[in-house]
Amino acid sequence: VQLQASGGGLVQPGYSLRLSCAASGSISSIANMGWYRQAPGKEREMVARINSGGTTHYADSAKGRFTISRDNAKNTVYLQMNSLKPEDTAVYYCDATVLTTTGEWVALIGSQGTQVTVSS
Repeated sequence: VQLQASGGGLVQPGYSLRLSCAASGSISSIANMGWYRQAPGKEREMVARINSGGTTHYADSAKGRFTISRDNAKNTVYLQMNSLKPEDTAVYYCDATVLTTTGEWVALIGSQGTQVTVSS
């Protein structure tokens, strides 16, 4: 089972990006899914999380600008980022808690994030 994030890029301040992260493999169901980010020289920080029921939680820095959502049929989580700021520049990673078809719960972290750069 693995996660693959995509959708990053270089945008100007105030613009938007939509990140996607798809889980693939022997998946029975997925509980929590989320996004976190890490900027150079900084600690990793949680950006947003969503549980299987659709309840969301955001970091203060993301509230009002970012929206997390998921498509359970596609085992995919999204992060819509609006009004981007230079301080949003980071590598964005996704994570998920997955129930495999063998009945094992696995905490996955996407090994390859997607770079978001906000600069004029």
